[in-house]
Amino acid sequence: MLTKFETKSNRVKGLCFHPRRPWILASLHSGVIQMWDYRVGTLIDRFDEHEGPVRGVHFHATQPLFVSGGDDYKIKVWNHKTHRCLFTLHGHLDYIRHNHYVMSASFHPKEDMVVSASLDQTVRVWDIGALRKKSVSPADDLLRLTQMNTDLFGGVDSVVKYVLEGHDRGVNWASFHPTLPLIISGADDRQVKLWRMNDTKAWEVDTLRGHMNNVSCVMFHAKQDIIVSNSEDKSIRIWDATKRTSIQTFRREHDRFWILAAHPEMNLLAAGPVSPVLRILHPEGSSSGSNKKTWIIPKDSAGRADYLQEAKKGAGGWAVFVARNRFAVLEKSSNQVLVKNLKNEIVKKSPLPIATDAIYYAGTGSLLCKAEDRVAIFDLQQRLVLGELQTPAVKYVIWSSDMETVALLSKHAVVIASKKLVHRCTLHETIRVKSGAWDENGVFIYTTLNHMKYCLPNGDSGIVKTLDVPVYITRVVGNGIFCLDRDGKNKLITVDASEYIFKLALLRKRYDHVMSMIKNSQMCGQAVISYLQQKGFPEVALHFVKDEKTRFNLALESGNIQIAVASAKEIDDKDHWYKLGIEALRQGNVGIVEYAYQRTKNFERLTFLYLITGYLDKVGFMSKIAAQNSNLMGQFHNALYLGDAGKRVEILENAGQLPLAYVTAVTHGLTEIAERIDAELGENVPSLPERKTHTLLIPPAPLMACGDWPLLRVMRGIFEGGLDVTGRAELEEDDEAAAADWGDEDLDMVDASEVMAYGGDGFDIEHAEPNEEDGEDGGWDLEDLELPPETETPKAAASARSIAFVAPTLGMPVSQIWTQKSSLAGEHAAAGNFDTAMRLLSRQLGIKNFAPLKPLFLDLHMGSHTYLCAFAAAPVISVAVEKGWSESASPNVRGPPALVFSFSQMEDILKAAYKATMGGKFPEALRQFLNILHAIPLIVVDSRRKSMK
Repeated sequence: MLTKFETKSNRVKGLCFHPRRPWILASLHSGVIQMWDYRVGTLIDRFDEHEGPVRGVHFHATQPLFVSGGDDYKIKVWNHKTHRCLFTLHGHLDYIRHNHYVMSASFHPKEDMVVSASLDQTVRVWDIGALRKKSVSPADDLLRLTQMNTDLFGGVDSVVKYVLEGHDRGVNWASFHPTLPLIISGADDRQVKLWRMNDTKAWEVDTLRGHMNNVSCVMFHAKQDIIVSNSEDKSIRIWDATKRTSIQTFRREHDRFWILAAHPEMNLLAAGPVSPVLRILHPEGSSSGSNKKTWIIPKDSAGRADYLQEAKKGAGGWAVFVARNRFAVLEKSSNQVLVKNLKNEIVKKSPLPIATDAIYYAGTGSLLCKAEDRVAIFDLQQRLVLGELQTPAVKYVIWSSDMETVALLSKHAVVIASKKLVHRCTLHETIRVKSGAWDENGVFIYTTLNHMKYCLPNGDSGIVKTLDVPVYITRVVGNGIFCLDRDGKNKLITVDASEYIFKLALLRKRYDHVMSMIKNSQMCGQAVISYLQQKGFPEVALHFVKDEKTRFNLALESGNIQIAVASAKEIDDKDHWYKLGIEALRQGNVGIVEYAYQRTKNFERLTFLYLITGYLDKVGFMSKIAAQNSNLMGQFHNALYLGDAGKRVEILENAGQLPLAYVTAVTHGLTEIAERIDAELGENVPSLPERKTHTLLIPPAPLMACGDWPLLRVMRGIFEGGLDVTGRAELEEDDEAAAADWGDEDLDMVDASEVMAYGGDGFDIEHAEPNEEDGEDGGWDLEDLELPPETETPKAAASARSIAFVAPTLGMPVSQIWTQKSSLAGEHAAAGNFDTAMRLLSRQLGIKNFAPLKPLFLDLHMGSHTYLCAFAAAPVISVAVEKGWSESASPNVRGPPALVFSFSQMEDILKAAYKATMGGKFPEALRQFLNILHAIPLIVVDSRRKSMK
């Protein structure tokens, strides 16, 4: 059995395979017609216009149609694409000249004949040739369907040609042979009868016996010389049509089959039981696997008829070669393996470590033993288990050509492991795994019922090809897949292996192959792009993408500001400019941030950018722009950023906030302005709190005006040069000065100082809309302002010929080097790794209470580091203090930490403690002795003499 489908009906009454697609129709006793995809086991559609059981269904050979007939005396023609019943035929209101129920009827594949079976114990063959004369043009069909339907079996258009009698009870099924003049029938007398006919008569040829209950359906196989029958004895039997003997039996103890259908092209059968399960069968079935024979055939026996006389044979459950002239045979009864020579003589017996169902070759002298839930590698010489792995029930074992990797195939999983059965990855499938093979690159290619897939060594997988019919892979050579179909015919399938070869090259860091494939192949797609992003190669994915939004996101992810700017220009969307500004700010590319804020007209962010970069003159220009735009809050913020108290008072006065203007003027010592406002307020002058120090809102002056962060000159990345966006393989060498800049592409950057001095020509502050006259998107329209020109904002953007560099590898902190190179607790404490220091002391000295040592740990850590402060807003830089450091020391060689506790210090403390004891200062002496005891475990000495002392 290949698969089964669950349904909620009581009985399946009719079945039909689609001639080309993997679909099957099932008509149910409930009146519903279901259409299934039998490869994946899913219900595609359902049709439910019949009233009562639907007895039969059939697909049209070429059109998207099928026909159904039911107990409601209706024949319906359906279009399964549109899910509509096209029309309904009426007229079957009698029993078509049988004397009882008609159980089946089917057309002859070539001639104008119909065979029917009835419970009146007869099989009748009908001549319907007269119906052909009544055929009309397709345009008139729908108009005359009703008239034709009334005449189909009611007049003299169909005549009984033969009446076949021979069954003792009612006949349930009859069908024609696809090519020969034969008829097969099955009845309630438990017999299957074979009939032959000619132009004048028909007669019984033979009777097939073996079913133990009513035979409900029987048919000839379309491709093979076999007969298939099913019965209410819960079995399906396969008969040899020539010898007329039973050759195979499928038995399901909980199923009682009712209907059969054969695929017109493939070797598939469908069985519909009374229970709510539809099953798809393969006629060959599977062998029982008991009492297998082992044959030793001489090498020179080819073409000889007497080779069997020289052959050696013996009983065994499984046999595999383990050496050139040795093979192993599994003896299941004793769970041991027998090693034999080519004379079939037992050389060695070895008990197996697990309850073994099968054995497989695992290299010279080794076996792979398969149990129900695990596999094990067993060395026959040493009688040792070399490896063991828990797996689902394994069906096939496939080794790579170098015997370094093995694929274990189970029903719904593929497990990849090393030669010692170290697990590497597991792939789970929802449908059955059929076969597999390794290619020369170490990629495992396997097939399921409807796909050919690949599995990389790291577990990444994907689809190579969709299959119309299942195939069984035998070998993979380059792009060619050698395989067998279900008829046993050899096939060569050519596939496009570029996707998994590309991924394999990335996995193995063969970047030269990756570059070659990108430049020469047409491989692209969302799956490849997502894979590159997932694996940390967004810069490579950039070269597969033409969609600007996707390129923009990939450029941001890879830190490629140049491509991001180019894509943002093409998209010209506010959200994308905003994202670009964030990424450029993160990279310290102030010029791009300024350009992005200008394109989005984001004055607040632009003002704050000028403030934090120290360009206070441009903050003043932005204040005038805010005034032109009547933006009072913008003006006030700018005045606050600049520390201009007089301007803030003026803005508050203009806004009508005289009390606030008065308080601001008084607080900042603007006496004349405060008196003038006092006069205006009269009795409403606000009172200021007394005896409190007033804090002026003056921002700190920037230490320096900074532009773009400098770039390091580092090695070019592996993908750069060969993969640049212009498509050139070589790039010009940049000089030293250019290497430390962001590029020289000319952006449409607007210099705020030039706007103030000369006025803008493309951006109207008042309306925040582009100027229609010039159509440019440059500066701002402030024609009346007469301000001196300032230096330009640094141009900073993407250069078409500039490239993204790979950042230098982050070095290892000195404190980490200390802990890796030392097993001394004091040096671990100096590195700040208190946890490992305590573990060392606990293991070396048995210390459990570390509370007294806490201040010493802190002193060691603080004393072995110094701290540098660069700018007021920058974080403090921690620098490790090394013992014996000198300027001539190599920067790549790190010394141990300089500890604040030393042996000489302890000697001095000991002398002080003795002196305190002699002077009767016992508390002081006790404190000194405890300090020495606590410090001793953390002291590092450089000689054995000091250590002993």
